Amino acid sequence: MDLSGSRIVAPPVAPATGALPAAKSRAPRRGKHGADTPEAPPAAATFANAPDERQVVSLASLTRLAEAYLPEEDVRRVREAYRVADRAHLGQFRTSGEPYISHPIAVAEICAGWKLDTDSLMAALLHDVLEDCDVSKQQLLERFGPQVADLVDGLTKLDRVQLSSKEEQQAESFRKMLLAMARDVRVILIKLADRLHNMRTLGAVDAAKRRRIARETFDIYAPIANRLGLRKLYLELLDLAFSHRYPMRSAVLRRAMLSARGNRREVLGRILDAAQKALPEIGVKADVYGREKALWGIYEKMVQRRLSFSQVLDVYGFRVIVDTVPQCYLALGALHAAFKPVPGRFKDYIAIPKVNGYQSLHTTLVGPFGTPVEFQIRTREMQRVAESGVAAHWLYKAEQETFTDLQKRTHQWLQSLLDIQSHTGDSLEFMEHVKVDLFPDAVYVFTPKGQIRSLPRGATVIDFAYSVHTDIGDQAVAARVNQEPVQLRTELHNGDVVEVLTDAASRPNPGWLAFVRTGKARAQIRHFLRTMKLTESVELGRRLLEQALASLRIDLDDLDPALFERGARDAGARSLEELYADIGLGKRLAPVAARNIALLMSGKAAATLIMPDLDPIFVNGTEGSAIQYAACCHPLPGDAVVGHLRGGHGLTLHRADCQAAGRQRTKDAERWVEVQWSDDVSGLFRSGLDLFVSDDRGVLGKVAAEIAAAEANIVHISMDEEAEKTVHLRFVVQVRDRVHLALLMRNLRKLPEVTRLQRG
Repeated sequence: MDLSGSRIVAPPVAPATGALPAAKSRAPRRGKHGADTPEAPPAAATFANAPDERQVVSLASLTRLAEAYLPEEDVRRVREAYRVADRAHLGQFRTSGEPYISHPIAVAEICAGWKLDTDSLMAALLHDVLEDCDVSKQQLLERFGPQVADLVDGLTKLDRVQLSSKEEQQAESFRKMLLAMARDVRVILIKLADRLHNMRTLGAVDAAKRRRIARETFDIYAPIANRLGLRKLYLELLDLAFSHRYPMRSAVLRRAMLSARGNRREVLGRILDAAQKALPEIGVKADVYGREKALWGIYEKMVQRRLSFSQVLDVYGFRVIVDTVPQCYLALGALHAAFKPVPGRFKDYIAIPKVNGYQSLHTTLVGPFGTPVEFQIRTREMQRVAESGVAAHWLYKAEQETFTDLQKRTHQWLQSLLDIQSHTGDSLEFMEHVKVDLFPDAVYVFTPKGQIRSLPRGATVIDFAYSVHTDIGDQAVAARVNQEPVQLRTELHNGDVVEVLTDAASRPNPGWLAFVRTGKARAQIRHFLRTMKLTESVELGRRLLEQALASLRIDLDDLDPALFERGARDAGARSLEELYADIGLGKRLAPVAARNIALLMSGKAAATLIMPDLDPIFVNGTEGSAIQYAACCHPLPGDAVVGHLRGGHGLTLHRADCQAAGRQRTKDAERWVEVQWSDDVSGLFRSGLDLFVSDDRGVLGKVAAEIAAAEANIVHISMDEEAEKTVHLRFVVQVRDRVHLALLMRNLRKLPEVTRLQRG
């Protein structure tokens, strides 16, 4: 249904009476994206065909659509919303020269095509009055009720908010829209209708703006439409965005499609005839029709696989529509009997639907002359859901226990948006997480109890754990996939049965951020680390500053609080807590901060204040992420250690004899501090072990058993073949201290298979 060209001139509508103010004369506004930019009417001398502002766009088409499924009283309310919108936009014109009210009417018509409810149609008509007109949310609330006011407010962009950059402004606008969608899915349905009409009429704006809006459609709106199952809308948005972002490529490809259509007509006709004969023979009544692959889909395949257009064989396909699910499988059998199937090209999305609710059987068959052709087989209900997605259901009205499978999956995703929002720092980070979840590809895995969970392709065990529950993700320590032990970073595949083992004392690992795939997992891990790291870093920073001040014979507890606060501000921190955190994270040096505070107290010049040696920092193993233990040397309690203050990473401990630390210390000596182990160190610490063993059967099991008998944990194992009948085993183990490691090494040396052993 293309609404962009339909405009009928009708007599003016009398202004409605009520609380909303009459339209005021206004300067040209440019607050909207795309073709919706409202402007003052152009002068006759410069735009001879400019419409008279007394002309209005007809409501007849929208009325016919609404009357087909809404009662008369609701249609009357829609007309009232139209009158208010028409009066609010009086004097505004689109870039194309049409009265601006033509855009809200077109958006409402698209929504009526989806059979959205009365409040949705009213919100569609009013969706720009808060942004571009002198109308407030309170006035909408009083006139049309809270539902319509909330929908319009959720659709309103934040152009009046002053943010640091255009990217942040755009991200904040999307964040508000998506969170409003999480509360009421009608917000995004109206927004998608708004974007569709903009894309249909985008030719009126300049080329740079067309490209920008097309890119935005590719990145956000089309993926959201696909995620909600609006397949028809998704494909139209992609093709429109393709034609505006790459106009020359789109035109060339379109011409190639027209040419190919003629060349392949005979082949496709023979396949269609064969299918139409084969299905009635087994008693299946079906509608069979051909379809063309979308231009963007063809172009994307050509780019990703480096193919020419002539090498893309599945440009055309067929769709088979039947009445029942059993008939889908009967039709599949008939088609496989008529044509040879291509191995590995069958997908059953009926048994396991896609994450957006899409259901269909896909099979690729070899037609005449060796041409591969894809068939999609589905019921009429599946076809309706494939076209309308979540718009085919009343998600916002239904009680959760009566949700369909599609509604439940959509509801879970919408709720995950609220989870992501609560654990992200800003709008840009929020959009980064959400974009990850908008990719259409998915894998389907099972819980041990047989429940299906859908995850983005490339998702790992940790993503699965967070999809089940936040606590399971936070406390994950091990996992089994298909009854086999695997690492937490293991990528999951369709059909995997995943079991996650947890430990209440475990916490998220910063290294997980390198491989997690879902926005929820990434947001939760970052939130946890940010919260815990801040607390731990503040405590470490206070200890570092206290020791630095003590070396200057200044007691932290005796400092004047006002002077201390001033010292923090002079150092560039907004508060004492921020100063402590920055010191603990290595962003500021405690000796420098201490000297600045001392200068404030003494008033002496910097050159006259000589820094004595600082007392060492004591480490007890409970500092958490504020202190890192270098992987190059694995320091243990009992080792002589030194500390390196790395910007943003806190304090990193090295063994005093570590060669890597020695090289680094010559470059930035001011960032190295003396460290000692406290008398009450607790916890387990990693250490490397290099073993050279004879290549005998069962030797790895003997070594592992000896490590376990010494009450040490194995974290990682790798091996290389060193020489003939000799194997180099590399272990990373967890021990209590240097004495515990020595005991373990002494026991390992007793094994006859061990020829050489050293600490890694």
